[in-house]
Amino acid sequence: MGHTVHVFEFLDQPPALAPVAVVFGDEPFLKQLALKQLRTMALPDDDSLAAQYDGTSAAWRDVADELATVSLFHPGGLQLVVVRDADDFVQTNRGRLEDYAAHPQKRSLLVLDVTKWASNTRLYKLVDKHGLQVECRAPTISRGAHKVVDQARIISWLVQWAERQHAAHLAKNAAALLIDMLGPEFGLLDQEIGRLVLYAGAHNRITEKLVREAGGGWRAKTAWEVIDAALSGNGPEALRQLDRLLQSGEQPPALFGPISWSLRRFAAATRVFQRAERHGKRLPLADALKQAGVSQWPADALSRAERHLKQLGRARAAQMHRWLLETDLALKGSHSSPEMARLALEHLLLRMDQHLAPHRAGA
Repeated sequence: MGHTVHVFEFLDQPPALAPVAVVFGDEPFLKQLALKQLRTMALPDDDSLAAQYDGTSAAWRDVADELATVSLFHPGGLQLVVVRDADDFVQTNRGRLEDYAAHPQKRSLLVLDVTKWASNTRLYKLVDKHGLQVECRAPTISRGAHKVVDQARIISWLVQWAERQHAAHLAKNAAALLIDMLGPEFGLLDQEIGRLVLYAGAHNRITEKLVREAGGGWRAKTAWEVIDAALSGNGPEALRQLDRLLQSGEQPPALFGPISWSLRRFAAATRVFQRAERHGKRLPLADALKQAGVSQWPADALSRAERHLKQLGRARAAQMHRWLLETDLALKGSHSSPEMARLALEHLLLRMDQHLAPHRAGA
């Protein structure tokens, strides 16, 4: 019996291999770890023997022939076939894949690397029953009717990852600060931990103080200052810091990640607060922020977030999800050029400043 697991669980305690495995989600670093683990499990002696296909151009007959072939170099083991970027491949060959998932080759392992993987499809249910599915995105937790990023779980995993991968002791409050600075961008978090080890001294201890002093170099600090200035209502300062980052070569889509991560929590906190009001309850802003996943590290983080939410005001905070969606779509479409992408980010930041923002909350 196969099953679906989050990548954290899969890396910590890998289940037995099944003939079909799907690695799905939108977090490339976590997907890379999951795929590496699968290759190592299937071909422990030499994972380079895996057959790789590009899902944007692969034909089913080629993949099926590969799955039915006994490896010349590994005759006693599994024939491993990996289809990368397989969303189009799955869409084109859904019926064939359903048949294969129900009756797979016993001595082969088919691995599909996809971004979207809907749980209400027959293929999902077949792989969940007969195969293995690894979810590769930031873990979430339910907050009322909504799901928010499970920051506590990410912190716990980062602490373990730092110990296992970098032989470093990462303090929990330092991990929380890194997430606040960079967002749940696991590739960036891993790179930053590796860089901080160089400053950590003989005992390899990464503390909150070290993160504040050396974390992310001036770029990470400046990105944090952009967000802090914008949420404080200081639009001109936010634009000055944004200009520093762009002049240094940072790309707007990369900057939008941590900006979006921070702002989404304020939108979520507003919804929590409004939901409590509809039920006749008066919820303190600090409690709404906690439910939305705002960190309580460092000591002044919650009070600073409360000031930011008050500065934003209810009307603008309630529009935050829509503003972020509009900016994301613009960066991927009409504002994808560097000049237009800059304008999209500047417009978003100025919306945070009550003195510079348009008078209408929805503008």
